[in-house]
Amino acid sequence: MSAYTNPPRAAGTRPHWLQATAKYERPSLYRSIWQMTNTLVPYFALWAVMIVMVKRGVPYWMTFLVSLVAAGLLVRIFILFHDCCHGSLFASRRANTLVGYATGILTFTPFNEWRRCHLQHHSTVGDLARRGKGDIWTLTVEEYLASPRLKRLAYRIVRNPVLMFGFGPAIMFLVGERFSGSGAKTEDRRSVILTDLAIVGILLAASATMGLGTYVLIQAPIILVGGAAGIWLFYVQHQFERTYWAPHGEWDAVKASLQGSSYYKLPKVLQWFTGNIGLHHIHHIRPRIANHTLQRAYDEVPELREVAPLTLWTSLRSLWLNLWDERQQKMVSFRAIRNRPRRTPLPA
Repeated sequence: MSAYTNPPRAAGTRPHWLQATAKYERPSLYRSIWQMTNTLVPYFALWAVMIVMVKRGVPYWMTFLVSLVAAGLLVRIFILFHDCCHGSLFASRRANTLVGYATGILTFTPFNEWRRCHLQHHSTVGDLARRGKGDIWTLTVEEYLASPRLKRLAYRIVRNPVLMFGFGPAIMFLVGERFSGSGAKTEDRRSVILTDLAIVGILLAASATMGLGTYVLIQAPIILVGGAAGIWLFYVQHQFERTYWAPHGEWDAVKASLQGSSYYKLPKVLQWFTGNIGLHHIHHIRPRIANHTLQRAYDEVPELREVAPLTLWTSLRSLWLNLWDERQQKMVSFRAIRNRPRRTPLPA
């Protein structure tokens, strides 16, 4: 079943209803401040509770359970950070930058550098010729079959769920985000340095107060569990069976948003913790809509409700979808192509 049920539309044309969604881009100062309050206050309160629990020798499994709730709040903090990167949380650019830097430090993510990579993702999502810009490594079936053995092995390792969601958070948030990537400008590199220095400052302050061991016992599960949840959300938002990939000449931005970005319909409590990011097709249509307005846009624009939702149960199938099959126009598993003959390796 196609993820989008609207009638076919010529590439490059804009649907008649798209302009009407612009009105949802106006941020609400009250709602943004309330979101920060109902997210950051309980997050720091849980930190205080866990410090006391560790210091008093409460069994660690109890502290770990509390850290899972804090990890959920960290995901929500990342959504606030994400909105600041799009300039959608506040009308003021300065406010978005200041809150973006602060929430970036909490999530171990440099503001300007991550924003640069993420905006590249938005401008290239679904374009086969512009893969590799802030997205998950994705090969077509033909590319995979024509790849050398070592490349196929590397691809299988990267796409392995244990590595991606088990080791991925540590690799990404503890190591990868500590450096700027190719194409980074001065302000991007500066944001990495400032974030790294802030994290070092937090470590020194923790060592002088609660103790470094206490800090690690609390922070490690929060960043690793929260990071795994964040990677899963990003993964399932574009890596599902009937997603959208097209050659550059046929690529269409609106189709990439509606067909190549999922509507991940989560239970209300998880929708709250994930800041409505499951309404990802709307976010890609209008990235400057604040997370707290996405549900309203969905409720009021009938065309946005024509995207077939992914549920928690159906989304699990995405774990075994690894390659884009250009013949069938869908993601397929490694098992689905095991009987296809290997191709002549592509030139290096």
